[in-house]
Amino acid sequence: MPIDTPLALLNGLTPSQFMRRHWQKKPLLIRQAIPGFQALLDRPTLFDLSEREGVEARLIQQTPKGWKMRNGPLGKRALPAVKQANWTLLVQGVDQHVQAVHALLQQFRFVPDARLDDLMISYATDGGGVGPHFDSYDVFLLQAHGRRRWRIGKQKDLTLVEGAPLKILQNFEPEEEFVLEPGDMLYLPPRYAHDGVAEGECMTYSIGFRAPKRGELARELLQRIAEEADDAVGLDLYRDPQQPAVDAPGAIPAPLQGFATDALKELLGDPKALACALGEVLTELKANIWFDEGEAELPVAGVSGLTLDRRTRMMYDAHHVFINGESYRAAGRDATLMRRLADQRSLSAKELARASEGAMDLIAAWCEDGWAHAA
Repeated sequence: MPIDTPLALLNGLTPSQFMRRHWQKKPLLIRQAIPGFQALLDRPTLFDLSEREGVEARLIQQTPKGWKMRNGPLGKRALPAVKQANWTLLVQGVDQHVQAVHALLQQFRFVPDARLDDLMISYATDGGGVGPHFDSYDVFLLQAHGRRRWRIGKQKDLTLVEGAPLKILQNFEPEEEFVLEPGDMLYLPPRYAHDGVAEGECMTYSIGFRAPKRGELARELLQRIAEEADDAVGLDLYRDPQQPAVDAPGAIPAPLQGFATDALKELLGDPKALACALGEVLTELKANIWFDEGEAELPVAGVSGLTLDRRTRMMYDAHHVFINGESYRAAGRDATLMRRLADQRSLSAKELARASEGAMDLIAAWCEDGWAHAA
């Protein structure tokens, strides 16, 4: 993606300018970010999607007794009548299920794939919303159908409503207010409080980003490195032939503390192992995503190209390529080709013809697993 070309999507800014001026810094209201934009799926299709196993969906209602939330799958009888006010249906990860939505998400790849998460659709009847709240990640709010009124502000008081099923701010203090119509978009950095209320029936597309917590990421990395450690580390048992008898058995022996310290140092001592684990963690698929194996058509050298499946996550570093939680060493011409595939998410027949026999065998395996398809 050209990063120095002005985009209507970013209010005439180039991606470079947007990232420098706004990303994680301040909001940006963009009128007609996508001129003439229309919802990519209609209400019945979205409702059908919320019924499916493996699709994360939530029904949120504001009632006289307070907020109510119900998790999916949500059958049609679970949803209130569309004429009833004050309810919202949230369907997460729609880009994983609808190709047109996946294509829309690709317009935001001026941010690294390691940070790009998914596209959620919020359907709301008149007055519907999820209450004033803040997100821990960046978000673009694209209006797809109808109108939604947004109030936003730099919230200092982060006290939440007690007992609510959602993280709703108790003392929301808005500073600005906007009404978004189809094609309009609002960017908000992390922890910027906002409250969106539907004015009539509406749909809003939320493009969200991943923001891993330090502790969670460290835990996942340590677990993956430990699982893949060689026998010298993984099976090296603690031994203490010189351990004397003790009269304070509750005390942890100093040699055992040293053994534990050395084990961690050895695990983290190989920077390539850490980099490999990071790539695998970042491309790991969510638990509710799976592929239909064996149904993909294999590319024919010189005839067809290759396209990654919309569910596939593929990245790379200086020494590896990563795909759907797996890693492969890559160097030379094949590494260049695989990096191009990760960046473009496709290869032409001409580009694919440059792949070595080993690379083609790997691509064939990915196609058999449903991770990629002949273009």
